[in-house]
Amino acid sequence: MRQPDEFDEFYKDARDRLLAQTYAMTGDLGASRRAVRDAFAVAWQRWRKLSRLERPEDVVRPHAWRLAQRRHTARVWHRERDIDPDVRATLDALGKLSTPQRKALVLTQLAAVSMPQMAREIGLTLERAEIELQAGTTALSLEREVQASELRAVFDALATSVQDRGRFPRAPIVRRTGNTRRRGHTLLGAVGAVAALVVTGSLVTDAGGVRPTLHAQPDKPTRTPAPVVEAEVESGVTVTLPDTALLDVATIETAYPGRTWSERRTVDNSEGSGMVLPCQVARYADPAGTAALVRTFRATAGRQPAATAVQLTEASARPRAAQRTFRATTAWFAGCTDQRVQLLATRTPTGVGDDAVQLVLRSFAAPVTTYVVGVARTGLFTTTTVVETPGDDVPDRDAAAAVLAAGVGGLCALPGAGACAPSRPTLADRDPIPAGRQPALVSEIDLPPVSGVDDPWVGTEPRRATTNAAATGCDTTSFAGRFGAARFTRNATRTFLVPGADLPREFGLTETVGALPAAGAAGLVEQVRDRLASCPERELNTDVERLADRTDGAEALTAWRLEVRVTDERTVTYLMAVIRTGTSVAQLTFVPTRDASIGTDVFVDLAERAQARLRQLPAPDRD
Repeated sequence: MRQPDEFDEFYKDARDRLLAQTYAMTGDLGASRRAVRDAFAVAWQRWRKLSRLERPEDVVRPHAWRLAQRRHTARVWHRERDIDPDVRATLDALGKLSTPQRKALVLTQLAAVSMPQMAREIGLTLERAEIELQAGTTALSLEREVQASELRAVFDALATSVQDRGRFPRAPIVRRTGNTRRRGHTLLGAVGAVAALVVTGSLVTDAGGVRPTLHAQPDKPTRTPAPVVEAEVESGVTVTLPDTALLDVATIETAYPGRTWSERRTVDNSEGSGMVLPCQVARYADPAGTAALVRTFRATAGRQPAATAVQLTEASARPRAAQRTFRATTAWFAGCTDQRVQLLATRTPTGVGDDAVQLVLRSFAAPVTTYVVGVARTGLFTTTTVVETPGDDVPDRDAAAAVLAAGVGGLCALPGAGACAPSRPTLADRDPIPAGRQPALVSEIDLPPVSGVDDPWVGTEPRRATTNAAATGCDTTSFAGRFGAARFTRNATRTFLVPGADLPREFGLTETVGALPAAGAAGLVEQVRDRLASCPERELNTDVERLADRTDGAEALTAWRLEVRVTDERTVTYLMAVIRTGTSVAQLTFVPTRDASIGTDVFVDLAERAQARLRQLPAPDRD
């Protein structure tokens, strides 16, 4: 028998805590309030089971968070105008963290869960979750300019700020809402069962009638019947997403022979953390989508290393929503916030669907892992494929493109789909997809690992370049004011450090960019080249070695290695590059130490990435 009084007491006790947590996760009080209310309505539906648990809040909390995160994406990191400045600063700082870091902090600071429970809710191993917690703590402490031990007071202030602002309905109203939902779901289930018998014999749907529920044990291979998800969208097209439209073992084995592949599971991604892909920041790229399916594959180690493959497919209700879904999914990887992940390459698989991109990523967090990611859209469907192998060997990129093409091929015959794909698409190199607040500057995802250092790079916020920390004593280049008769515009600078490592103060990497008329940009590059060439004659304590020098039309790149003898016992090394693309110029400087460096060849590669990013800088303002 139900126990309304017990539920009502639980509701009154937990709702403010859950509101504070969801508010910290999203920065959106309205979305958080609605999510907590609806999560409790669902909890009342299941209260007979939940009331037997020692901590029913551990079940309600993830559901409330998921609802809040889906809803707040319509207005990302929205906040009320009358918010306290300190709370606003805390939300701003939390918004800059990766989702795993933010979850780890909120769970440990506002939910007071154990470390194993925290790891389970994030969906990571305990070791990985502890790393995310440490990184988030460090980053938040730096942003709020407080000691790590003072963060509890920061979170308490945030929680206090939403007290008495919940405007929650009374418990009987929540129970009444839950009862109404139950009756609606029962009727919907009956209608769905009849339709399934008439049409296919199996129709799987959730409470909204739009997402599948495929019961699968994560630790066992799962073979399911062919479920069909159906939803009528505004255009009148009935969108179906059967699991038969997903990749199969034969396709993966054809692309990557020499391994024994097996299908592990097919689910709708509605359970657990929902983080099934590297760099993923939300359960669904389209929180208002009509369907989603995830299928995972695994290859055991044999003559070749073990490998995994994942396909995530989402169906959107409208073409514009599908386009946004493609962009959002691509942004997960193009601006990956996972620590110590580097973007190695970006390519376009030609002719694959309506939109397609391939990215190669490498995680240097132990164990080193390499990913080839493909994202494609065909009509209302967006599909993502990830092939993952251990170590620094890149999985066959042409094979990965063929896997993505096959994923599109399985979808393009469905109602609402668009263009199909060739079986063996060609790959064309392209500039990296813009990422970050200042896309013309390099970001953490562009930076290579530092030898002897296991901690991640952390960049300062881009700011106007009133001074140029990337300049050396040889060139003393300024990106402020004027260069000859021309005035610098669009100038910005950013510095990267490794705050978790015990490194000398001079260690770090800085980039400064700016725009000039084409003649001025070319003149600045030549001035830097001339000054570096003559520097050993002017500065007898300085040795200069040219590492790279190329000019191709309106683009130029020159890199040097400078050694400056500060004292008889101490020498400071600089790796510096000056870069031009059209009207945009940049200076990139890295100061290594004896035990922490990236190598000269790697620095030249980074300068080339900086040149690709620099193409995003707008043309200069007119004088």
